Amino acid sequence: MTKSLGLAHLSALDLAPPELVRTAADVGFSSVGIRLVAVNDTTPGYPLMHQPQQLQETLSALKDTGIYVNDVEFIKFDPEIDVPALQSIVDVAAELGARNIIVAPYDEDFSRLGANLAQFSEMAQQSGIRVALEFFPWTPVNDLQCCWDLVSQASDSLAILVDSLHFNRSHSSLDLLKTIPADRLPFAQLCDAPVQTSYTFDELIYAGRDERLAPGLGEVPLASIIKALPPETLISLEVPQLAKTAEMGEHAVLQKLFNDTQHFLNST
Repeated sequence: MTKSLGLAHLSALDLAPPELVRTAADVGFSSVGIRLVAVNDTTPGYPLMHQPQQLQETLSALKDTGIYVNDVEFIKFDPEIDVPALQSIVDVAAELGARNIIVAPYDEDFSRLGANLAQFSEMAQQSGIRVALEFFPWTPVNDLQCCWDLVSQASDSLAILVDSLHFNRSHSSLDLLKTIPADRLPFAQLCDAPVQTSYTFDELIYAGRDERLAPGLGEVPLASIIKALPPETLISLEVPQLAKTAEMGEHAVLQKLFNDTQHFLNST
């Protein structure tokens, strides 16, 4: 049985949004994430809020294929974040029909971070969009417990994005994951990877941005993570494979990723 899957933009980040949508539809995905904001100087973002022609091309691709935008990403909430200035991102996310905006925690002052996230969540809610905070082992909000504590105290509308790689490498708790309400977990990102007892910062970043494995091809206990998630939580695949993509091309890599994941989910 084929299961509905989303495709995170990091799995094929060199594809501009219109091409990403059409390729995802051709492969068999039901939704995509779109990276509107570049997260560093070496990887692209696609600021459709400033690119009206590419925005229209993306909207046409969505209409032609029936694909929907699950999320746009991602905004780093650092101490200098100007929340009202993010309105243009909310506006283009709404025009795309995006259901979620991913944000990342780069502020060690949790009181300020929580207040800024709550303000942004209220702004996004006015356009019918959920804000999802993703935790990373190298950021101040470094595991599920810390993320849940912050989110639950900051706002009733904030959600959490669980990425299986970061969940595993932060040694987060499956028991805690099982207790989080379903409406706080609208989607999760799945991938696989080798597992070690500890990781250097460079190892965390390399797997995070460059090389991951399709579900079932590594050592992360994905079946347990999936079982702990609410059944209605959308599964999106975030599996950058830069070496393989350079060799085979995006379409072939994404098709194999989709097929391998369907096989894994059907056998779990």
